[in-house]
Amino acid sequence: MTGQHVSRVRALYRRLLALHRALPPDLRALGDQYVKDEFRRHKGVGHEEALRFLREWERYAAALQQQTSGAEGTPLGARLTEEQLDHFNEEQIGQLQELMQEATKPNRQFSIGDPAKPQT
Repeated sequence: MTGQHVSRVRALYRRLLALHRALPPDLRALGDQYVKDEFRRHKGVGHEEALRFLREWERYAAALQQQTSGAEGTPLGARLTEEQLDHFNEEQIGQLQELMQEATKPNRQFSIGDPAKPQT
């Protein structure tokens, strides 16, 4: 990977975490953890997948910027079309379902610790 690519990834990562500061605390924690996990998971992917990954996260950042700079109470998120969902693989659909369940919990309390460590 080139130095320019690494700089672009780091800048996007920092931008996402900064944008999450405008979210309610529980959604911020969920979003921050998800960003950290996804960026870590995609560290060693090929060139084409890396470009697609960055493009999608840049799209997310632009949408979040627009949603959080609006009036108080502006709804967060976006509906996915059936066509968009058709492009997801089974693992992505599973992740999406987990995120939806977590984000729509009535009390939205969750652990943001390391999932590999048992809870005490």
